[in-house]
Amino acid sequence: MRTTEQESNYNGLENMSVTELLNAINSEDRSVPDAVENAIPSIADVIEEITARMERGGRVFYMGAGTSGRIGIIDASEIPPTYGVEGKFIGIIAGGDKAIRAAQEGAEDNPEQGAKDILAFGPGPLDTVIGITASGGAPYVLGAIRAARQAGSFTSCVTCNQGAPVAAEVDIPIIAVVGPEFVTGSTRMKSGTAAKLILNMISTSVMIRLGHVHGNRMVDMQLTNQKLVDRGTRMIMKETGETDYEKARELLLEHGTVRKAVEAYESSR
Repeated sequence: MRTTEQESNYNGLENMSVTELLNAINSEDRSVPDAVENAIPSIADVIEEITARMERGGRVFYMGAGTSGRIGIIDASEIPPTYGVEGKFIGIIAGGDKAIRAAQEGAEDNPEQGAKDILAFGPGPLDTVIGITASGGAPYVLGAIRAARQAGSFTSCVTCNQGAPVAAEVDIPIIAVVGPEFVTGSTRMKSGTAAKLILNMISTSVMIRLGHVHGNRMVDMQLTNQKLVDRGTRMIMKETGETDYEKARELLLEHGTVRKAVEAYESSR
């Protein structure tokens, strides 16, 4: 039996108090970072492959169904505002965008649709396709991976089962075995958390390697609200030594990003 389908370490959940439930869930959740840590060598290899391809214009596609698909979309959608990079991380979910909010029955069981959905983007050798499937056997994801490999793309996966079918289909598998879920089979819990951590590691590390972080600051972030304008203003003050907040803010708004504002400031000195 797949680890993600094994019986929970707890029983009689309906008889537990709220505090007992929370302590038990928290105890289970503590195992997730350790499982992810065990996968770091594979994660690092995937990041190196992605970075080399993105430097030449490649893209990353996250393919998943249900919870896994939603997690991929969340990570991909945060890249443009955080790093100012558009169209480089793309999340695709079985059942299309309507599946983000509501389950689409049977969507994950269609490998042909997985292939069709990835091929619509014209993947090639510079692109990376990462299949996200806790069980490791979602037909939609397997179909997408097979089509991507035929197109020459680099492939990886994020799964929580040793011996998962998807692991045998990709160039470098990422496997984080988190153990049985607190609610038996509910992979939105520990498995979902592991996938979220791993995708954060991948996208963040790639963006750092590609130069979108200076020191520890997001120098290309989009100024989509006042909080980010304030953050960017203070970043400029820190980078340039400018002590006038309003002057730094005007510089940021004029040039649009911290990076461009700092470059303009330094070139005018």
